[in-house]
Amino acid sequence: MAAVAIDFKVNGKQVSVEADADTPLLWALREELELTGTKFGCGIAACGACSVHVDGQITRSCSVPISDIAGKSVTTIEGLKSADGALHKVQQAWIDAQVPQCGYCQSGQIMAAVALIEATGSPSDAQIDEAMTNICRCGTYPRIRKAILAATGQAATALKGEA
Repeated sequence: MAAVAIDFKVNGKQVSVEADADTPLLWALREELELTGTKFGCGIAACGACSVHVDGQITRSCSVPISDIAGKSVTTIEGLKSADGALHKVQQAWIDAQVPQCGYCQSGQIMAAVALIEATGSPSDAQIDEAMTNICRCGTYPRIRKAILAATGQAATALKGEA
């Protein structure tokens, strides 16, 4: 297949990527735009390591052809921090809760958590269970829950004195 130019926004900046139309968004982000925070995990949209936001919706970028992204807005983990470089409240909660072990899945986990919080404001435990479907092989799920609750002000004490 011949390469085509696909124009879209990434982290608020207009970009143009030349790629085969069926190239997964993940590879355009990593290889063409050098945004390597989004990880390759399984390649079949099952694990969530490749999660990004497309027009505000959580999307597994390994399964979306770049041609489907034309004219849309993509946010990656690199785009969460503010213009002054301050971390997003979910990123800070992740650090405070010491969520990562190996860290490989964490960019996808954070993107899923941000999407959940943007959709619900203050998610319940049931909403967290339903939305956080990314796989963490290190088993940091309890800390992920604590970080989400802390980021929404629901568990200010959850991060004090607990591992």
